[in-house]
Amino acid sequence: MKIKTIAAAGAAVLATAGCCGLNSAEKGACAPSCECGRVYPDSVNEGFVSLFNGYDLEGWQGATAMYGVDPKEPGVLQCFPDRKLPPGQRGDLVTAKEFGNFILRFEFAMPPNGNNGLGIRISDPDKDAAYHAMCELQLLDDGGSSYYDASNKVDKLKPYQYTGSVYGVVPSLRDNVDKQIWGKEKNFTGGGSYVRKPGMWNFEEVKVIGSEIEVYLNGYLITKADLSKFKGDGDTPDHCKHPGLHNRRGRIGWLGHGSNVKWKNIRIKPLPDDAKMGEVCPRQKMAAPAGFETYFDGCPGQIAKMWKGVTTEGGFDKPATRAAATAEKNAEMQKIADKGRDEHWHVRNGNLFFDGYRGGYSLATKRNYGDFEMWCDWRIMSITGDSGLYLRGVPQVQIWDAHNQWHIGSGGLYNNNTAKTGNLSKALKIADRQVGDWNRFHVIMRGDKVSVWLNGELVVDNTVLENLWQRDKPVPASEQIELQCHGDPTEWRNIFIKAL
Repeated sequence: MKIKTIAAAGAAVLATAGCCGLNSAEKGACAPSCECGRVYPDSVNEGFVSLFNGYDLEGWQGATAMYGVDPKEPGVLQCFPDRKLPPGQRGDLVTAKEFGNFILRFEFAMPPNGNNGLGIRISDPDKDAAYHAMCELQLLDDGGSSYYDASNKVDKLKPYQYTGSVYGVVPSLRDNVDKQIWGKEKNFTGGGSYVRKPGMWNFEEVKVIGSEIEVYLNGYLITKADLSKFKGDGDTPDHCKHPGLHNRRGRIGWLGHGSNVKWKNIRIKPLPDDAKMGEVCPRQKMAAPAGFETYFDGCPGQIAKMWKGVTTEGGFDKPATRAAATAEKNAEMQKIADKGRDEHWHVRNGNLFFDGYRGGYSLATKRNYGDFEMWCDWRIMSITGDSGLYLRGVPQVQIWDAHNQWHIGSGGLYNNNTAKTGNLSKALKIADRQVGDWNRFHVIMRGDKVSVWLNGELVVDNTVLENLWQRDKPVPASEQIELQCHGDPTEWRNIFIKAL
């Protein structure tokens, strides 16, 4: 970890080899690095590199006349269908570099009835990547009238032609029907697709390792394929020849089909040739700092052992309701809450995954805490995604998409009434990574005051957490810590807590 000094809101924070950052009000408190003789890294370095600089097409080749950046939308790569290409040139924009195994993350937005594709391991940019590359992963406005009959709920295309599909070979998952909580289905284009409506931004993560491919769209795994099962000689579902199906290296490309599709935040993590699916990023298991209890580090059994569900039924998400209820009533309601836990919180790729679906809600520590210190990693996987931490059962340390919606950083004490009390609700700065990237929280709570570091940056400086549930009372002296449901898929890992 880089040694640095952080100044925020008048409080100096010194991170040294002997002690993690503590603000001036925490003098004398011992961070985990003091006890174990090593510094717990205050941020996550996943090793991704940018493929698009946000300004021009440096590092890209092919249909450069058709693609570019509109000065009115800096940082956004676009396909401009009205720009003419030289006769005979394909409308594909490809990387100058070749890649073997990799993880690719990007954001995209579709116009109505938009169509494009992601070429994987393109060996010859002058040939159709759907067949001569390893594959084309479809990008489509799945619910557009050209592709889906919404009135009769009938697809107009083959299953292997919708977004995320290995074109002509493996269909993507399209079961997003009556699953979303709080009316969030209105965000999606329709037909069971996980693509959002035209004009809305989507986040996609693609893993390509050996012959295997996984596609995650807005947090959901929609395609999982092993192309070694096909010869590519006409044995695929489309009965076409795919001579590039077993390519082991090649370029990555956007395959234009005359639509004004947009992309941003395109980044890649190259992986070694011997990488294996399930053993690569985003999993990053850390050892617990000395004195901390492990609440999650990748073991599926930790969910039932360390965590309980939370239910809003009967107001049992509120500490005062639980405190006033009989032991029998609490046990009855806990069974309901734990059913939601078991159905909606799972281990995925070594991470604690919340699907955000209807019927699911927050997760809470089985143990109550007074003063405590906490480390945890988290990531949101949908644009404008939302979550948070409840401290002693009270909302909340905010988690959200700081870059695409509010332009206010995560970590703030969202429910504080700043105008009335003077207790800040907003984070001191934006320290968030991009959507889909991992973030690390370090939280210290003493009495009713909270300090929060996000990716090593002080974002809440010894600030009172107000009690949203009972505004005239302080937060409870001891209560559970919660991972919040806000109807969006989230992932968590490396969750460690220590009572102070």
